[in-house]
Amino acid sequence: MNSSDPTETVEVTKATANLHDAHLDEKKAASIDKDLAITPSIEEIPATKVVGATTDDTDLSKTYPTDEELRTLRRVCGQIPWTAYTVAFVELCERFSYYGTTAVFVNFIQRPMPEGSSTGATYDSSRVPGALDMGQQASTGLTLFNSFWSYIMPMAGAFLADQYWGRFRTIMYSIAAALLGHLVLVISAIPGVISHPQGAIACFSIGLIIMGMGTGGFKSNISPLIAEQYREEYPYIKTLPSGERVIVDPAITVQRIYLYYYLTVNIGSITGQVSMVYAERYVGFWLSYFLPTCLFLWCPTVLFFCRNKYYRVKPQGSVYGQAFRLWKLAMKGRWSLNPARLFKRNDKPFWDAVKPSALGPNRPQWMTFDDEWVDEVARGLKACKVFLWYPLFWLAYNQMLNNLTSQAATMHLGGVPNDIINNLNPLALIICIPIFDRVIYPGLRRLGFNFTPIKRITCGFVVAGCSMIAATVIQHYIYVKGPCGKEANYCLDEYGEHSPISVWTQAIIYILGAPKNMRSIVQAVALFMNAFSSAIGQAFVGLSKDPLLVYNYMVVTILAFVGAIGFWLSNYKLDRREDELNNLPQSKYAESSGVSLDEENARK
Repeated sequence: MNSSDPTETVEVTKATANLHDAHLDEKKAASIDKDLAITPSIEEIPATKVVGATTDDTDLSKTYPTDEELRTLRRVCGQIPWTAYTVAFVELCERFSYYGTTAVFVNFIQRPMPEGSSTGATYDSSRVPGALDMGQQASTGLTLFNSFWSYIMPMAGAFLADQYWGRFRTIMYSIAAALLGHLVLVISAIPGVISHPQGAIACFSIGLIIMGMGTGGFKSNISPLIAEQYREEYPYIKTLPSGERVIVDPAITVQRIYLYYYLTVNIGSITGQVSMVYAERYVGFWLSYFLPTCLFLWCPTVLFFCRNKYYRVKPQGSVYGQAFRLWKLAMKGRWSLNPARLFKRNDKPFWDAVKPSALGPNRPQWMTFDDEWVDEVARGLKACKVFLWYPLFWLAYNQMLNNLTSQAATMHLGGVPNDIINNLNPLALIICIPIFDRVIYPGLRRLGFNFTPIKRITCGFVVAGCSMIAATVIQHYIYVKGPCGKEANYCLDEYGEHSPISVWTQAIIYILGAPKNMRSIVQAVALFMNAFSSAIGQAFVGLSKDPLLVYNYMVVTILAFVGAIGFWLSNYKLDRREDELNNLPQSKYAESSGVSLDEENARK
């Protein structure tokens, strides 16, 4: 996900989960053409037919690959619609505003107001900007709360989008809430308020809560919205000018959309953070909150003017209630208070017995869907299962947002702001994403190696663990070589003394920490794992002070490697079924309105 966007790490997994690219032989191709002629029960608002508003993949008279061709032909990316780029620009502005604002939280909360300053700014290279002087534990606790709140709210945003408002309207309402939150943060940092720490922290906390509500609704819906702009669902054969026959693969196309989507995310992140930490240092915290608010205004502007160009899916009604009923029916006769017995009973085929075709005329009246929809629910829950190990990854990632910023302040800065070093993380991503997209991933595919999302995520855990090893070693040497031993923060705040170790030593942590990156609810579950991780992180706040910081990084290192092992052992079987799960046929789903699926089909 974005170095700077946890949100964003799930993330090549979502690329393949958003589309249903069926593995079709020549006989199946005819049935697909028939299905495409049926009006789906979940209607879509078509984009206005203008040049560039759709892809060249909308022609229905295509040749679909056989099983043999699926195994042997090279796969290529389709054409990306221009509307996807506008959504990416909106995300760039939102990430600029979010990370430009949050980049200065640690100094704002932890450090004291520099002598003679009324805004928190300082020109003294030996000093660090500050305002409220509440210490490292308070800053760690509040930044963790911000992560928790911002990434638990996507659950509500996803529910409202898929159930009532639709993704586009939910995004617009969320932008309004986030904008209000930004304005409250600006108020908390103006000179007349910041000089009263208790009032400023109260205003700041209210701003965090309001902004988090907006961020949650935005994040769970913007990612699915960009993938929906690419309308092709099935792989098809295309002949290149060279005469080579290739497969245009929607999964690869959506993967590329997400790769460049997260590229823009990281551009927004790094420009927001770099510019705002200098605004904090030389002007004050109020400017670091005000400028991101101004750029954030581009989000509703672009979305409003492009509103009739986007493909938008109407809310799906009671889909979550139906999914829960389906799961409850599948669990019938499997419950047991004995964990071993429960596991054994659920090791058998779980979903086949509750498919409409298996139940026949005895199926419940609420079962207004077909077998394919059951398969989609199963795939969605499997994706959510993948995310269960994410909190251990986010524990390591979140160190960059609080403790490592504090660590940088105690090192030799050489005139560089302490909260600018973590920008090496999005910078590493900006460099790596095109290389992986154009060189490494195509090269691996040519060699016949499928570097699946499960394998990538496992590698991400290992790399995160290595970055925390580096953090542990650096903290140890800060204590060994610093003028005040294990009281590095006291030494900085009281005497302006730093450890002689260069702050650029932290580079390895941020570069290694760069992670690689379904519908709203699955995206929300992925983001919820970050919220859960932040809640776990609160248990380690007691270690976020001198002289215990070495133990803090050691614990996080161990948990990251435990996550790597646990994630692979629990998901390697799923890795083998990736193509099968990605290539489900399109389902038919009718809302529960007393109309059965048979009646719904009879009307068509």
